Amino acid sequence: MEIIRFTTVNALREAIFRMPLEQYVLIKLDDREVEFDLAFNSRLIETATDIDSTLTYCWFRERQEDGSLLDHPVNDYQPGSVRDDFDFGPLVLLNTADVLSATEDMDESYSGLLDGGWYALRLRMTMSKMIAMVPEYLYTVKRVDYRLSGEKQHDYVDPRNREYQIQMEKTLTEHLDMIGGLVSPEVEKVDYDGEEFPVEASVIIPVRNRVRTVADAVNSALDQDTLFPFNVIVVDNDSTDGTREVLEAIQDPRLVVIKVAADENLGIGGCWNRAVLSEHCGRFAVQLDSDDLYNSRSVLQAVVNKFRSGNFGMVVGSYSMIDFNGNPLPPGIIDHREWTDENGANNALRVNGFGAPRAFFTPIVRRFLFPNVSYGEDYAMCLRVSRDYAVGRIFRPLYLCRRWEGNSDAALSIEKTNANNAYKDCLRSFELLARIHSNMQSHQGPTPFLPSDIFDSLSNMPPFDPSDFFPEEDTEFDPDDDE
Repeated sequence: MEIIRFTTVNALREAIFRMPLEQYVLIKLDDREVEFDLAFNSRLIETATDIDSTLTYCWFRERQEDGSLLDHPVNDYQPGSVRDDFDFGPLVLLNTADVLSATEDMDESYSGLLDGGWYALRLRMTMSKMIAMVPEYLYTVKRVDYRLSGEKQHDYVDPRNREYQIQMEKTLTEHLDMIGGLVSPEVEKVDYDGEEFPVEASVIIPVRNRVRTVADAVNSALDQDTLFPFNVIVVDNDSTDGTREVLEAIQDPRLVVIKVAADENLGIGGCWNRAVLSEHCGRFAVQLDSDDLYNSRSVLQAVVNKFRSGNFGMVVGSYSMIDFNGNPLPPGIIDHREWTDENGANNALRVNGFGAPRAFFTPIVRRFLFPNVSYGEDYAMCLRVSRDYAVGRIFRPLYLCRRWEGNSDAALSIEKTNANNAYKDCLRSFELLARIHSNMQSHQGPTPFLPSDIFDSLSNMPPFDPSDFFPEEDTEFDPDDDE
């Protein structure tokens, strides 16, 4: 079977027309040389034929510089796998008729996109169509990216990629409009003063085994200069390294330490729930990780001012990347300028994080609560809040994110990275379907396009092992969840 190196949508159509008519076409998405296993063609083509899949892909291996092989499994495609960086691997088998159908009304502008229109093509092809992932290693390519997971996770917010991000946002927005999944900028009203709270704001710090950093974080919070009363709620999740003793030694009446026992089985989300449901929690709950710092004494005041300036269910700031000693790290400032008031809630389905520090109007968090996991818990909450409420953004840095070897996402295996991505795709699936369902209920005209197979596919999602999201030693999270 001839391989077509994907460059643009138009070039793909022209290559298909030049080839002998085939039911499937094999597409190469990058320039790495491929070593095929003997069973590659038969397994992919037989699978695609048997189930009539529109897109078929498989696991692969990467050959390292020393000649050794590294297994590279990939995730199943879910209804919410709409992020533009979904990893299919470098090879995909596409149904030829579906390619031509999906591209029939695409104009020249799609081929002019920085990705040649691949994102738009695969979004169109996967609407209400079968996607097959064969969990077998069927080919080998050369490994070219040796960066650790912690070094790659902020690629999508690198300012050098801004034009690409704008193009991909437009592509997703058009897709969401087509399937009836767009969120309206009309939002629910928030009554900040409808009930009494013990303080105006609470800084929430979940922690487990951060004896080296927790005192810095707590003191950074206690040192805030505000015009209102606030407190700091630290939820110690059964630390065993001296963290609890460090907290007990801090003598400040504004510090509230909630001690969690091991048999409570809490992840970071569960720790957040303990804090926001506490009688000590203030009107606004503001995030701080136990190995990070606020960058000035005015952060808490700035966050509350932002809430009070508008009608926001949550407020998200910006942060600077530094090493453990405070030296700047690339890409520097993470401000998530892909967020806009008009379209941020829709674009949030494409990217892996919202930014930091994150702050919530406490009654809203108490209404929804966080999932009790240690990865993606804040992304789930942010998605849910943004469905119905406006999100206030502060684009100047408020927060110092320290990257060091103790970060829970500093050097993840491909299996752990896949597990994290699969969970976020699951969250996106639930949120996307909820938005489509809500739009259908309120829709007064013709029923918007809705891929019926999407709902069926939810029941076929791969099971999740909760242990994938509960680090045994660290239940620490980083600002974008950490992405």
